[in-house]
Amino acid sequence: MDAIVTKLTADSPRPTREEAEQAVRTLLLWAGDDPEREGLLDTPARVAKAYSELFAGYETDIDEVLGRTFEEVGGYDDMVLVRDISFFSHCEHHMLPVMGKAHVAYLPKGRVLGLSKIARVVDVFARRLQTQENMTAQIAQAIDGGLQPRGVAVFIEAEHMCMAMRGIQKTGSTTLTTTFTGAFKDNAAEQARFMSMVRNR
Repeated sequence: MDAIVTKLTADSPRPTREEAEQAVRTLLLWAGDDPEREGLLDTPARVAKAYSELFAGYETDIDEVLGRTFEEVGGYDDMVLVRDISFFSHCEHHMLPVMGKAHVAYLPKGRVLGLSKIARVVDVFARRLQTQENMTAQIAQAIDGGLQPRGVAVFIEAEHMCMAMRGIQKTGSTTLTTTFTGAFKDNAAEQARFMSMVRNR
């Protein structure tokens, strides 16, 4: 399920900023507008700059994000849950926004992560072209591989603008995805406890 993202090589180099801006001008023409009119003159540069931020996840090393862990946990070995992590992503099929929340938990095995790093992991994968299924799996796999806990649980709920703005045009519909590893995957009671903690406001 995990999408493999490889770096561009010398045989397929990354386009220049100027080439990216020219591509935006071409799209503006294709949409039926005039990229030379006053309101659109700076749009190609603005879009290129925005894309460098919206898709910054491609430039981030997930191993560096997960780098440091903490072993002084006083014997704590119960669930660590960070819920309601808001995110913005883009679907890889139409490049339209996906907006939602991620809920991420793990069962420690001697080490814990800084809480902000869990949110950072979500952000790294959100800031790439995605499917929600892939993003859910990637978050779990990253934490599972970097921390090696007893188990990881990820629950994502999101609205996809490719369903709201085009095609079927159904606003307000929410897509839910979950994935479980280790002790969560093997224990339905732990899955239920995770979902209860997520839903218990």
